[in-house]
Amino acid sequence: MDSNVNLSAKQIQKLKKIGKIAGIILGVIVVLGILFLLSFNWITDYIWMGSLGFEKVYMTILGSKVLLGAIGFFLFLVLTYVTLTWIRKSYIGHFHNNQLPPIIESRKTSRAIMLGVAIFIGAIGSSIVQGIGWEPLLKLMNHASFGEADPYFNMDISFYIFILPFVKFIVYLLLGLSIFFLVLEIGAYSVFNMYRMSRSAQLHMGVTLGFIGLLLACLHLLSPYETLLTNQVNIFQESVVHGLSYTDKLINIPVSYILAAVAIIGTVWMIIALNRGKINSMAIPVIAYVVLVIAGQLTSAGVQNFIVSPNEFSKEKPYLEHNLNFTRAAYDLDNIEELEHPGNYTLDEEMIERNDLTIDNIRINDSRPLLEVYNQLQTFRTYYQFNDMDIDRYEIDGEYEQVFIGARELNTDGLPSQAKTWVNQTLRYTHGYGIAMSHVNQVTSQGQPEYMMKNVPPEGVFELNRPQIYFGEEAYGNVIVNSEVDEFDYPSGDENVSNRFEADSGIPLTGINRLLFAFNEGSFRMFVSDQVTEESQLLETRNIMDRVNRIAPFFQYDEDPYVFVRDDGSLAWIIDAYLTAEQYPYAEAHRGEENYIRNSVKVVIDAYTGEVNFYIANPEDPLLQTYQNMFPDLFTEEIPEDVQSHFRYPEMLFKIQASMYGTYHMSNLEIFYNREDFWQFPTEKYFNEDIEVEPYYITMKLPEYDEEEFILMIPYTPKNRQNMIAWMGVRNDGENYGEMFVHRFPKQKNIYGTQQIENRINQDSTISQQLNLWSQGGSEVIRGNLLAIPIEDTVMYAEPIYIESSNETSLPEVKQIVLAYNDHIVMEETFDLALDKMLNLIDPERKADEESAEETGETDESDEPEETISGSEEILTELSGMFDEYQQALSEGNWEEAGKVMAEIESRLNEVE
Repeated sequence: MDSNVNLSAKQIQKLKKIGKIAGIILGVIVVLGILFLLSFNWITDYIWMGSLGFEKVYMTILGSKVLLGAIGFFLFLVLTYVTLTWIRKSYIGHFHNNQLPPIIESRKTSRAIMLGVAIFIGAIGSSIVQGIGWEPLLKLMNHASFGEADPYFNMDISFYIFILPFVKFIVYLLLGLSIFFLVLEIGAYSVFNMYRMSRSAQLHMGVTLGFIGLLLACLHLLSPYETLLTNQVNIFQESVVHGLSYTDKLINIPVSYILAAVAIIGTVWMIIALNRGKINSMAIPVIAYVVLVIAGQLTSAGVQNFIVSPNEFSKEKPYLEHNLNFTRAAYDLDNIEELEHPGNYTLDEEMIERNDLTIDNIRINDSRPLLEVYNQLQTFRTYYQFNDMDIDRYEIDGEYEQVFIGARELNTDGLPSQAKTWVNQTLRYTHGYGIAMSHVNQVTSQGQPEYMMKNVPPEGVFELNRPQIYFGEEAYGNVIVNSEVDEFDYPSGDENVSNRFEADSGIPLTGINRLLFAFNEGSFRMFVSDQVTEESQLLETRNIMDRVNRIAPFFQYDEDPYVFVRDDGSLAWIIDAYLTAEQYPYAEAHRGEENYIRNSVKVVIDAYTGEVNFYIANPEDPLLQTYQNMFPDLFTEEIPEDVQSHFRYPEMLFKIQASMYGTYHMSNLEIFYNREDFWQFPTEKYFNEDIEVEPYYITMKLPEYDEEEFILMIPYTPKNRQNMIAWMGVRNDGENYGEMFVHRFPKQKNIYGTQQIENRINQDSTISQQLNLWSQGGSEVIRGNLLAIPIEDTVMYAEPIYIESSNETSLPEVKQIVLAYNDHIVMEETFDLALDKMLNLIDPERKADEESAEETGETDESDEPEETISGSEEILTELSGMFDEYQQALSEGNWEEAGKVMAEIESRLNEVE
């Protein structure tokens, strides 16, 4: 019996020991599980970044976040624990044991609670510090010098952009934490008026007040530097100057130093008064501080109203000059070359011949209606889609030509619901296919684009070796390639052609990767499916905008990526990346507080492999140099020639610069102050609405050069007037990329602006009557972009007119071209006819010569046999029947059949030619 009892006790002891070990193991497993869940995204992100070769970039960001997070957690935890411990100690020293609740009296319990609260506050602090502070910290540690100092404090511009923001972040962070602790202490020590009777409580609150006073003084000491960053002189008024102004120098800067001293003196006063129990006298420094703040604001307003405003130009003149110079530098407007454009009316046939490449590249198609046409005639299946029409230029058969180009991307939303299976959406339908490309200046007899690349598989001027588009602008989901399921490539008759992914750029689904990414995708099937093999790869984050933002979230990206064909026949995308700052001294902001911008990085994404390269386009930019110091493995300096040849100066940046230049081209300070020569963008009628003219690309020969080149340009009009005063352009080709210039027209000449041309089109009785007739006939008349085309010493305008019937399946077709020059306006079915008519109006003798030649020609043609006429009638009958089939297919929504018929029509027309 005793031995059994002893044995049972031993067993119980053993079980307790086993239970304790099991509990420890379970606890370790739980902790490891929590750590795994917390770090899971870090692991998968690291693997993804590593597959692209950017793991060091990721580790730099992660390392800075972990460091700052740890510092923030430790700082908030320690200060919170010290504050709570001090409060508890004050309570224990002030009250008897029987007056305190057990939770405070018990050291073990209270410490556990205080530690728990401190950990919670520490976690919040960690999140704030690492979330906001990682990029300012890295910039502070790696910043490059701008090599230019401000004229007042003589501080390098890098101080304002990199150092000042981080210092302010730290001060505001500590000030916010100190105020939080003070509120906590006031609440805790208000119990039974402890702040009057407890020396410990008084000392505690005094220390916190001391920190608040010092931090408040730091903010006031930083305020003078911030006067260079704003035009706000007080809470009531703004100055005409962006940056330091007369009132700032005379009043605001001295007041900031006075307030800094008052903050420190007032804090000392309050600490002494608190320790002496003179609570009421603590209000004196607070009142004095508030009175001084109000007095400073009122004094600033008074000086601005009564001293500056009556003599504003003379008082602000030196500061206006700083504002002008620094804003021009911030937006890279210093090197713009200004030229005089004579605005002559010298257009003739010889000038047209000298500028034949410019004429041949005048855009008579517009991207918006063209996108609709591409999506109806060049998709062939409901799961293909063109997202955008891009404008680019290529050397084709030795000729420099401007083109429209669009990528045929995959959109599985168009699949029938029963086809939206996991296999189809993840393994089979993985990519888009090919591009369509058309001339900017040619249309078919039906008013449709004249294709240079079309159909599936692509046919035309390029041989695409990798037409598959795995990465693009669509909202692509993640897919698995090289599985047991063949990937759909493109439709071919009644069958579909399949394809296998041949690159090695995805995430290999081997080993632990398969488990990790199955968990990340939330797809159990991905983990267990026998269709996924060791050769399979996961292609993740395939939307190119999401892709670059995930790699380098610290850049701003242009919203309009564009696709291009490389020399090896592969497709790639280019995205313009912008480097911006908000605290460039004296510079006016173009949006919010952003007042510095450069397009120093061009991002190229391979449409097949997803490989990403960040090419350096402007190595002189100090902001870029700072990012190079931060992430030396991110950038590629050597730019392949076939990539660089397709760099376009971005429209967004050009529009910002052109907008700022409308004000900051005025170098005379008095004119600049009065905004006497303010330029603005003109308006035009586009899609039957008056809109502001957007920058546009043209191919043209600059007057001082011998060859045509790709130019991005925009016209200017004076404020509240419609005549064209100037136009700005930027070069895009070769070594001249980024060179900006402005052509000014003589002020004594009236050069028609775009809206004036639009009004004259409306007022032309013949043209307006024709447009009204089409509109009343059940069709919609669409006015395309009105382009101003500079040619040597003159300017011509061109506008396409689209007609679209009310039928839902109808397509917008270019039916007329309007040309305007000097006082002449013509509208014809083709550009050549319109140009010919315009030349006849300019030179009536030319028209007489043509009529004479036509009469001679008619005599010769009368000898042609009647068989030619008979054959023409047969061809017309055949084409008419085919066109009826085309319209029938469109009305039935059979886009594939319509595309085939249209291809046959074009083929038959080519045979006739």
